[in-house]
Amino acid sequence: MKKGYWMAMVDITDPDSYPQYIAANKAAFDKYGARFVVRGGEGQVLEGPAATRLVVIEFDSYQQALDCFHSPEYQAALALRKKFATAHFAIVEGV
Repeated sequence: MKKGYWMAMVDITDPDSYPQYIAANKAAFDKYGARFVVRGGEGQVLEGPAATRLVVIEFDSYQQALDCFHSPEYQAALALRKKFATAHFAIVEGV
């Protein structure tokens, strides 16, 4: 089975409140077995719009990645994230 990945370029607009989103998304990520491949850290956007945070999250399957996003747990966290940041976000199937 191919893995699924969340890929995001995030522009944090309220860095003081953003940790609320990080705390809130833990329930969904724990439930669906999310593993962070990239979570912040040093990086450079070489083409396209800049972002303050780059994230790649791995799931055991593409379906699991979709299920996590659509879960009530993550949707509650997402409502917070939208208050504190904007993002370019995709869910993709691995090779």
